[in-house]
Amino acid sequence: MTKKLLFVTTILLAVSLIAFAADVTGKWTYDQAGRNGNTTTVTLNLKADGSKLTGSVSQPGRGGNTMETQISDGKIDGNSISFKVTRQMGDNSYTTEYSGTVSGDSISLKVTRPGRDGSPMTNEVTAKKSST
Repeated sequence: MTKKLLFVTTILLAVSLIAFAADVTGKWTYDQAGRNGNTTTVTLNLKADGSKLTGSVSQPGRGGNTMETQISDGKIDGNSISFKVTRQMGDNSYTTEYSGTVSGDSISLKVTRPGRDGSPMTNEVTAKKSST
């Protein structure tokens, strides 16, 4: 009897944790500082599936083309999310890591990418959920 009760309690706890996971599915945007004081709007298209996070990151590239990159290693743990994006630039690739906390219609993100000298650079941004 005790084993059955423990089993049922464990199942209910697991289900409740999934139910309280952050609602990140949708389109999110934030402005990223660029060269010469210009800003670029970055769009996150995210999809939650339990504790797994998938989607893409897109932003304007050179010549007005949009660069869209699929995310990898996406995770959701309560209100915390994390994922990576690996981009190819010529013969080189670099990985940007995103981690943040969802609160209603905003995500406070830390964006870490390699700097010009290879050392990590971290920026903090706030992404807002888009209604379009």
